[in-house]
Amino acid sequence: MNGFDAPRSARAWQARLSGIIGITLVAGLLLAFSAMSAAANPDRWRSEGWKTDFSLSSIDFASVMSGGPPRDGIPPIDDPVFLPVSEASGLDAMEPVMSVAIDGKARAYPLRIMIWHEIVNDNLAGQPVSVTYCPLCNAAIVFERTIDGEVTSFGTTGKLRNSDLVMYDRATESWWQQFTGEAITGSRTGTSLKVIPSRLESWQSFRQRFPDGQVLVPGNPGLRDYGRNPYAGYDSSSVPFLYRGPMPEGISPLSYVVVVRDGPEPVAIALDRLRREGKISSNGIEIEWLAGVRSVLDTGAIEEGREIGSVNVTRDGTPVAHELTFAFVVRAFLPGTAILK
Repeated sequence: MNGFDAPRSARAWQARLSGIIGITLVAGLLLAFSAMSAAANPDRWRSEGWKTDFSLSSIDFASVMSGGPPRDGIPPIDDPVFLPVSEASGLDAMEPVMSVAIDGKARAYPLRIMIWHEIVNDNLAGQPVSVTYCPLCNAAIVFERTIDGEVTSFGTTGKLRNSDLVMYDRATESWWQQFTGEAITGSRTGTSLKVIPSRLESWQSFRQRFPDGQVLVPGNPGLRDYGRNPYAGYDSSSVPFLYRGPMPEGISPLSYVVVVRDGPEPVAIALDRLRREGKISSNGIEIEWLAGVRSVLDTGAIEEGREIGSVNVTRDGTPVAHELTFAFVVRAFLPGTAILK
């Protein structure tokens, strides 16, 4: 058993569950739009059981809306299970994985799992980390989960802001914006998480770079329809889900954009531009396009998704934190940053 494959009966249940989840997602989207104004209210959130200190906040609460599921309705993984790369199978060679390497230890977190769980609370090379992925923003970001000397873990609030995952820490129940890594309400408002460099690459690329690495596998392969994208066709849509903010100019809102925030000013480059040029240098940072990586948000079956490629970002050969996200995300969270098209 390689961790990715399930028995035939489990697969049948997966298919049924996938349909249920798909219907639930659509219903959740419609419900969220109809109730977004009423739901963006601390009194309403307290009635849901939140112990968050909503008197401290850096945002307009009206910008927060329900994503459909309740708190941890998209369940984070707190006890991740891994296999050695040499023992894992069932992944397409071009499937995207989030890869993280710390002190010579490397792990891959396939997006076929992350898309259903969004957060993995892990320990890598003795360092507590939270591996996060927001499908609606295609934002794959890894954070340290030690805050002011205290190790915590993160869960999903069931809320969105600018279509981006809002997380919460289990120590104070402060809410955190996933794309910025900043606490937006609660006792930790204004605190920022430290980002750990990671990258999106193909499963084949990770295996070649880290033959002694490990890969995340489902603890319960029958729990979700792993390998299926519940947001089929999303990155070909004309508008993002549950987004009310301004749209970018001169580029489709769901065009892929590389964002690098490790410098005096953020840099944003359209992936199409990077694909044409192959490599772009900015402020001593090398940003290189990589072939052979599928979109996880294209077709219903992830292994059939179109090739979009990915990126590698380095400074003097050292990995630099970056995101491969969408143009509307840049407009929402980095409004003063022009996208190089």
